[in-house]
Amino acid sequence: MIPFLSVYGHVTIDQIMGVKKFPAAGTTEDVLSAATTLGGTGTNIAVTAARLGCPTAICAFVGEDFPASFEKDIRDSGLLMDDFVRVSGYDTSKAIVVNDQDMVQKVLFYQGPQGFADDTGITLDGMASKSKYVHFCTGQPSYYIRMMERLPDAFISLDPAQESHRIWNPDNFPAALGHADALFCNIKESESLVRYIGKESILDADVGLVVCTYGTDGSRARIGDETVRIPAVKADRVADVTGAGDSYRAGFYASLHRGYRIPEALVIAASVASFAVEKVGALTNTPSWEAALERAEPYFGEISGC
Repeated sequence: MIPFLSVYGHVTIDQIMGVKKFPAAGTTEDVLSAATTLGGTGTNIAVTAARLGCPTAICAFVGEDFPASFEKDIRDSGLLMDDFVRVSGYDTSKAIVVNDQDMVQKVLFYQGPQGFADDTGITLDGMASKSKYVHFCTGQPSYYIRMMERLPDAFISLDPAQESHRIWNPDNFPAALGHADALFCNIKESESLVRYIGKESILDADVGLVVCTYGTDGSRARIGDETVRIPAVKADRVADVTGAGDSYRAGFYASLHRGYRIPEALVIAASVASFAVEKVGALTNTPSWEAALERAEPYFGEISGC
């Protein structure tokens, strides 16, 4: 199968915990809920897109400790895994995610081999070189820039995500953006990214498509010269916001694969994200394509210009 989409990003073991409040220094708070789940930006986007019927490949490194049960879960999604590689010398990437009662989230993160991809000496571009769309999210910037240079015919999206503030900088971000056709971020991430490129608004970034999410306030997108406002799609409940943005991106690509225009695809993306927050874990409540579309359709009429 030829992938429509290839995704570069972390494949992570997530430990998700809930607390009433975060502890002050030198104190302890009880954990009220705990779950260990498959996660990582690469996994979340790629697996969700595959479950939604979009032919998708994952381009990622994990350690030899990666659980066989999690690998089976990934394969069972239909994901193409030719460029899923176990390497020695690193444990798999891990995230400790803690949510308080107001859904404020704090995260501790271990990079694993995806954060040191240059050191592997392995070039992962077999699947991406065949893909129409290639999405670069978390991982080592220098490695990703090198991969981007090898993919002149693909539509490339850059998505620094939570690493916007600490791994990307005024040198590597503009370099990567120069190879990209699209940029994805949320409003908090944009605060760092605009400084790296000397812009007042992230929507002014020098790429053809910029998508910035605002949580419950929906999204803004600049598509060429047109800027549009995308409504938030209401969830039935909010249990955990982990992976909501990743689900959004997956829904976007699955919609493009089915022929939707970008504004409508972004509404469907918001619909997919609304399902993701209803249960704990980024991959525990992926909707069917039909369910995502049904929830999205009433919001198509709310797309507006900015």
